[in-house]
Amino acid sequence: MDLIFNFIGSIFGYVLWFAFYLFKNYGIAIIIFTLLTRLLILPFSMKQQKSMASNMRFQMKQREIMEKYRNNRAKANEEIQKLMEKENYRPSFGCMPMLAPMLIMFGVLYSVRNPLSNTLHIASDKVSEALRSITALPGIGTGINSQYGEISIIKYFGSLKNYLVSADGSSLFNSVETEKIDEFSGGFNFLGLDLLATPSESSFQSMMWLIPVLCFVTSVASMFIIQKMNGTKIQGCMIVMILFMPLFSTWIAYIVPGAVGFYWIVSTVIGFVQSIVLNKFYNASIIEAKAEAQRVVLRRQQEAAVAYVEAEGYVAPSEILKKINSADKQTKSASKKQKHKRSNNNSSSYQGRKR
Repeated sequence: MDLIFNFIGSIFGYVLWFAFYLFKNYGIAIIIFTLLTRLLILPFSMKQQKSMASNMRFQMKQREIMEKYRNNRAKANEEIQKLMEKENYRPSFGCMPMLAPMLIMFGVLYSVRNPLSNTLHIASDKVSEALRSITALPGIGTGINSQYGEISIIKYFGSLKNYLVSADGSSLFNSVETEKIDEFSGGFNFLGLDLLATPSESSFQSMMWLIPVLCFVTSVASMFIIQKMNGTKIQGCMIVMILFMPLFSTWIAYIVPGAVGFYWIVSTVIGFVQSIVLNKFYNASIIEAKAEAQRVVLRRQQEAAVAYVEAEGYVAPSEILKKINSADKQTKSASKKQKHKRSNNNSSSYQGRKR
């Protein structure tokens, strides 16, 4: 899997380097970089949100069936099966839109984690040799995490570049590569935080502890708000599961270089905002309304396609109405004539008074 993630990370590394080249600051570059990658996976996120909304809608109807037939398990299962066929519900389909974004996000993480090979695109054999050289140095090598060794090389590059040599004693990196690494290593200060430093090895005054703390706060807050927004009740073991992953990521952010933890924070915040926006357009209520509208349109189309056949002796309502109106007119006309006749008779019989 490392080979796949490094390949994807190498592709995204060009975007990260371009953002850094524009702003000369790794923190800003990560923010721009994360926004662009989030836009890239937006179609997958939309499908995932639609799938989640459809699943919620199905589960609401499923609960109604279970409540209605709570004393008849067989009937409940039969009705749920009918509902699945009617709604075209596939439990495994909701996982499919998540696979591509996961591959992309891991690739993005690898472009941050391995900046020399994936962002600066320095040959892997040179990077491996540099890692062996720096880990062999007394006092420094013992404190280097092998998984984040490339960040360590950038961190110590200014003072150790003369010691990073190949087996024949020649300089490991050529002048162009040395210039790029020097330029890159000078842009890791963001809002007073050294993104090359590791929080577990930094003093309290360095404020590097903010990175793992923000990792935890943003992860927990986003999970709770999204769950509440989706109408999911959080209770019991669900709370433990929601807290477990943020605690784990917080611990990792504490023991790895700040650049990785900072990326997690930015990715969580941007992903949270994206979820809120998508929920406005794709939630259970909107999905239900659209499905109902589609059913109405389909029903009308089916009714329009059916041939119209009049029953024997059938009289259209419009014809009945015409007859009623005609009869009313005749009745009114007759009544008017009768009234006029009576008025004439009364006038002719009047003889007046003689003086």
